[in-house]
Amino acid sequence: MKRRRYNIDLGAHIAECEANYARLMRLLPDLPDADRRTFSLRLGESEPKVRFEVAQRCPYTTVVNIVQDPPPASGQESGQGTGENVPGLAETRLSIRIYHDAKAAEVIEYQNQRGFRAVYEYPNARMRHPDEKAQVNRFLGEFLGVCLEHGVSSEQPIVA
Repeated sequence: MKRRRYNIDLGAHIAECEANYARLMRLLPDLPDADRRTFSLRLGESEPKVRFEVAQRCPYTTVVNIVQDPPPASGQESGQGTGENVPGLAETRLSIRIYHDAKAAEVIEYQNQRGFRAVYEYPNARMRHPDEKAQVNRFLGEFLGVCLEHGVSSEQPIVA
Protein backbone atom coordinates (compact mmCIF):
# COMPACT_ATOMS: atom_id res chain seq x y z
CA MET A 1 0.00 0.00 0.00
CA LYS A 2 1.35 3.40 -0.98
CA ARG A 3 1.68 5.99 1.82
CA ARG A 4 -0.02 9.36 1.24
CA ARG A 5 2.37 12.28 1.11
CA TYR A 6 1.91 14.91 3.81
CA ASN A 7 0.84 18.35 2.57
CA ILE A 8 1.12 21.39 4.78
CA ASP A 9 -2.12 23.10 5.72
CA LEU A 10 -0.97 26.66 5.02
CA GLY A 11 -4.06 28.27 6.53
CA ALA A 12 -3.63 26.33 9.78
CA HIS A 13 0.10 27.18 9.85
CA ILE A 14 -0.58 30.90 9.45
CA ALA A 15 -3.31 30.76 12.12
CA GLU A 16 -0.91 29.02 14.54
CA CYS A 17 1.81 31.63 13.90
CA GLU A 18 -0.68 34.48 14.44
CA ALA A 19 -1.96 32.88 17.66
CA ASN A 20 1.64 32.45 18.86
CA TYR A 21 2.28 36.14 18.16
CA ALA A 22 -0.77 37.09 20.24
CA ARG A 23 0.38 34.83 23.11
CA LEU A 24 3.87 36.33 23.02
CA MET A 25 2.52 39.88 23.08
CA ARG A 26 0.45 39.02 26.18
CA LEU A 27 3.52 37.56 27.86
CA LEU A 28 5.90 40.30 26.70
CA PRO A 29 3.86 43.52 26.45
CA ASP A 30 7.04 45.58 26.87
CA LEU A 31 8.94 43.74 24.10
CA PRO A 32 9.88 46.95 22.25
CA ASP A 33 11.71 48.23 25.35
CA ALA A 34 12.75 45.18 27.38
CA ASP A 35 15.40 42.64 26.44
CA ARG A 36 14.66 40.01 29.07
CA ARG A 37 11.78 38.59 31.11
CA THR A 38 11.80 35.66 33.53
CA PHE A 39 8.79 33.69 34.76
CA SER A 40 8.38 30.98 37.34
CA LEU A 41 5.88 28.32 36.32
CA ARG A 42 3.80 27.15 39.25
CA LEU A 43 3.21 23.51 38.41
CA GLY A 44 2.28 21.74 41.64
CA GLU A 45 5.41 21.12 43.70
CA SER A 46 7.84 22.26 40.99
CA GLU A 47 8.61 25.79 39.78
CA PRO A 48 10.74 25.72 36.64
CA LYS A 49 12.05 29.08 35.41
CA VAL A 50 11.40 30.31 31.87
CA ARG A 51 13.60 33.06 30.39
CA PHE A 52 12.67 35.11 27.34
CA GLU A 53 15.67 36.99 25.91
CA VAL A 54 15.82 39.20 22.84
CA ALA A 55 18.66 37.93 20.63
CA GLN A 56 18.17 40.27 17.66
CA ARG A 57 16.12 43.34 16.77
CA CYS A 58 15.49 44.47 13.21
CA PRO A 59 12.96 47.00 11.88
CA TYR A 60 10.26 44.39 11.17
CA THR A 61 11.41 41.30 13.10
CA THR A 62 12.69 40.29 16.51
CA VAL A 63 14.35 37.02 17.47
CA VAL A 64 13.60 35.84 21.00
CA ASN A 65 15.32 32.92 22.71
CA ILE A 66 13.23 30.99 25.22
CA VAL A 67 14.89 28.72 27.77
CA GLN A 68 13.00 26.69 30.34
CA ASP A 69 15.30 25.29 33.00
CA PRO A 70 14.04 22.26 34.89
CA PRO A 71 13.46 22.92 38.58
CA PRO A 72 16.03 21.54 41.02
CA ALA A 73 15.22 18.32 42.85
CA SER A 74 13.68 18.65 46.31
CA GLY A 75 16.07 19.98 48.92
CA GLN A 76 18.48 21.57 46.45
CA GLU A 77 17.43 25.11 47.33
CA SER A 78 18.58 24.50 50.88
CA GLY A 79 21.86 22.89 49.77
CA GLN A 80 20.73 19.34 50.57
CA GLY A 81 20.10 18.20 47.01
CA THR A 82 22.15 15.86 44.89
CA GLY A 83 22.79 18.34 42.11
CA GLU A 84 20.24 16.67 39.85
CA ASN A 85 17.08 18.10 38.35
CA VAL A 86 13.54 16.82 38.74
CA PRO A 87 13.14 13.60 36.72
CA GLY A 88 11.05 13.95 33.58
CA LEU A 89 11.50 17.72 33.19
CA ALA A 90 14.19 18.40 30.62
CA GLU A 91 15.56 21.76 29.60
CA THR A 92 13.63 23.33 26.72
CA ARG A 93 15.29 25.71 24.24
CA LEU A 94 13.50 27.60 21.47
CA SER A 95 14.35 30.50 19.20
CA ILE A 96 11.38 32.38 17.80
CA ARG A 97 11.29 34.89 14.96
CA ILE A 98 8.57 37.46 15.49
CA TYR A 99 7.29 39.20 12.36
CA HIS A 100 5.78 42.46 13.66
CA ASP A 101 4.34 43.60 10.32
CA ALA A 102 2.57 40.25 9.76
CA LYS A 103 1.75 39.81 13.47
CA ALA A 104 3.11 36.26 13.38
CA ALA A 105 5.74 34.26 15.28
CA GLU A 106 7.34 30.96 14.34
CA VAL A 107 10.00 28.63 15.68
CA ILE A 108 13.36 28.92 13.95
CA GLU A 109 15.27 26.68 16.37
CA TYR A 110 14.18 23.93 18.76
CA GLN A 111 16.60 22.07 21.05
CA ASN A 112 19.55 23.34 18.94
CA GLN A 113 18.00 22.10 15.67
CA ARG A 114 17.43 24.69 12.93
CA GLY A 115 16.12 25.03 9.41
CA PHE A 116 12.74 23.33 9.57
CA ARG A 117 11.19 22.73 6.16
CA ALA A 118 7.45 22.71 5.66
CA VAL A 119 7.43 19.05 4.51
CA TYR A 120 9.90 16.19 4.86
CA GLU A 121 9.95 12.95 2.94
CA TYR A 122 9.94 10.08 5.37
CA PRO A 123 12.25 8.47 6.22
CA ASN A 124 14.95 11.13 5.98
CA ALA A 125 18.54 11.53 7.21
CA ARG A 126 17.55 13.48 10.34
CA MET A 127 14.50 11.28 10.96
CA ARG A 128 12.24 14.30 11.15
CA HIS A 129 8.51 13.80 10.89
CA PRO A 130 6.84 14.86 7.64
CA ASP A 131 5.11 17.69 9.57
CA GLU A 132 8.01 18.60 11.90
CA LYS A 133 7.65 22.36 11.33
CA ALA A 134 3.95 22.25 12.18
CA GLN A 135 4.69 20.20 15.29
CA VAL A 136 7.31 22.58 16.71
CA ASN A 137 5.01 25.57 16.12
CA ARG A 138 2.12 23.77 17.84
CA PHE A 139 4.47 22.96 20.72
CA LEU A 140 5.36 26.67 20.97
CA GLY A 141 1.66 27.50 21.23
CA GLU A 142 1.13 24.94 23.99
CA PHE A 143 4.27 26.10 25.83
CA LEU A 144 3.21 29.77 25.68
CA GLY A 145 -0.27 28.75 26.85
CA VAL A 146 1.27 27.10 29.94
CA CYS A 147 3.31 30.25 30.57
CA LEU A 148 0.16 32.38 30.36
CA GLU A 149 -1.83 30.09 32.63
CA HIS A 150 0.80 29.20 35.24
CA GLY A 151 3.53 31.83 34.85
CA VAL A 152 4.39 34.31 37.56
CA SER A 153 6.73 37.18 36.80
CA SER A 154 8.42 39.22 39.48
CA GLU A 155 8.69 42.12 37.02
CA GLN A 156 5.02 42.48 36.13
CA PRO A 157 2.02 40.24 36.79
CA ILE A 158 0.45 38.45 33.81
CA VAL A 159 -3.13 39.47 33.12
CA ALA A 160 -4.97 36.52 31.58
